[in-house]
Amino acid sequence: MDNKSKKKQLLKILIGVAWIDGIIQVEEREYLKRMAETHDLSEEAELKDLLSELKPVQPHQCYQWLEEYLGDNPTLDDYRELLETLSALIYSDGDVQMQEAQLLTKLQLLDPAQESPQSAFDKILKTIQKLYQKAVNQKL
Repeated sequence: MDNKSKKKQLLKILIGVAWIDGIIQVEEREYLKRMAETHDLSEEAELKDLLSELKPVQPHQCYQWLEEYLGDNPTLDDYRELLETLSALIYSDGDVQMQEAQLLTKLQLLDPAQESPQSAFDKILKTIQKLYQKAVNQKL
């Protein structure tokens, strides 16, 4: 896959992730438009339709795009770029929804640098702990 196709696929995933909680927040919308402009993808027909927000992207579609992007054996660079880009989008509105946290947890399980099932468990546990701590802090 060439670089432009890769960036296009990544932007599709970002749009799907923005929809994963059922609504695109203002900050997420701005982030998506910036990404499209930065990578010269604003005029791509398929992306233009997705960015118009006329039809929401269903979670199963988002997960399918993720699987297609990563394939069976993702490279560490592809995985890290995906994780960093998705994290930037998810945290752009300052509020991590449950669906977004679940997505990040599933994505962390696909980490090609993962050494053992125990390290995957540790990552999940740390993610849950961080989310719990954030929720507790917001209640105070």
